[in-house]
Amino acid sequence: MAYPDLYMMIDGQRLSGGGRRTHKVVNPATGEAIAELPLADAADLDAALAAAQRGFHRWRDSTPHERAAVLQGAARLMVERQEALARVATLEQGKTLAEARIEVMMNVGLLNFYAGEVFRLYGRALVRPAGQRSTVTKEPVGPVAAFAPWNFPLGNPGRKLGAPIAGGCSVILKAAEETPASALGVLQCLLDAGLPGDVAQAVFGVPDEVSRHLLGSPIIRKMSFTGSTLVGKHLAKLAAEDCKRTTMELGGHGPVLVFADADIDKALDTVVAGKYRNAGQVCVSPTRFIVEAGVHDRFLAGFVERAKKVTVGDGSDPASVMGPMANARRLDAMDRLIGDAVAKGAMLETGGERIGNAGYFFAPTVMSGAPLDAAIMNEEPFGPVALINSYPHEAAMIAGANRLPYGLAAYAWTSDAARQRRVARSVEAGMVGINTAMIGGSDSPFGGVKWSGHGAEDGPEGIDACLVTKAIHEG
Repeated sequence: MAYPDLYMMIDGQRLSGGGRRTHKVVNPATGEAIAELPLADAADLDAALAAAQRGFHRWRDSTPHERAAVLQGAARLMVERQEALARVATLEQGKTLAEARIEVMMNVGLLNFYAGEVFRLYGRALVRPAGQRSTVTKEPVGPVAAFAPWNFPLGNPGRKLGAPIAGGCSVILKAAEETPASALGVLQCLLDAGLPGDVAQAVFGVPDEVSRHLLGSPIIRKMSFTGSTLVGKHLAKLAAEDCKRTTMELGGHGPVLVFADADIDKALDTVVAGKYRNAGQVCVSPTRFIVEAGVHDRFLAGFVERAKKVTVGDGSDPASVMGPMANARRLDAMDRLIGDAVAKGAMLETGGERIGNAGYFFAPTVMSGAPLDAAIMNEEPFGPVALINSYPHEAAMIAGANRLPYGLAAYAWTSDAARQRRVARSVEAGMVGINTAMIGGSDSPFGGVKWSGHGAEDGPEGIDACLVTKAIHEG
């Protein structure tokens, strides 16, 4: 399919050209440029801020029925446009079409959930003596600046747009310059479903310029960011200058505890598929496999066997199980992290190398015995690398899981019900999967603890993050 024209969407108008700087959008399966994306200048950002301010005063007074109609309408359009949206995502991000189609439906589920949740943004009345009245209400926080990364080019914009719109806020979306057409496609579904043009804007630009400009404006009352811990800390400092509310979904380094009493084959079939989903470029990707000594060798052998069978290729090819990495930076990171680990004594069981001389393909990789001082054991690899180490017992395994400052997602495999409860209580993570890799859902909060951020997206918590609480007392 042909790649669509690119633009920014400000106040319902498509803006491109005009002597603006541009960014080359690249197909990661070929490494070739497929489009030029216009980048915002200060005047563009000021126009987006002004529109967001107008849009907020309009949308905050919208009824639940109006918001639900837009959200449900956008969900219906995404179903109708599923194939086109998925093919654009594959073309600019690299993931397989099968994964991209699922991503579209994740948005559909979330927007439909929010469409129901807008009728449940309740306050409460407090008990007071006769003649007095005290109520607690929830109101939209204000215009939101939302920053979305490239790894889920459809799902992340859906989250960033859906919650503020459901909560009665306006939003300026700064999606990734690597994957702009996917974000624009999601926004267009909302606009075509009747969302006023000044309620949601989409801008692109030099990230530091855009973030400083938007977060430096008093118009913006909340920031939502998904991305690395390093960038998240920087943006949190900018937001703190004006005491802006923040929701931060940051990096992870997902531990997977595999106990000797687990169903090892079921665990392997599940976690290997999860590890190489989206070429490992997933914030909740299972990465550090903390395996009880008695089953370590069997688990390692089974993992390597399955990893070798993963078919890597262009995401648009139905035969491909794993597509390319999204950009050349990730290839360089893989080379650095794997090379460092091997130099420090880790065993490279399979993979560890680039595939071909075109595009950004990297072999599914398994490493064992990586020492704790290897960079890859402390730094999120964000790639198709599984790290498998042996641990003597439960206490050591839980300590290993909690060793890092990250706490986004964690997983455990055990048939012992009491141990399941102990692990769920003891592991420091915002989301824990016990004998499953399915840790997300439209009705479930998605977020982490420690360096993995604060606040949550999805579920009722996602909308609540866009609301402020007000107490009203009448004598």
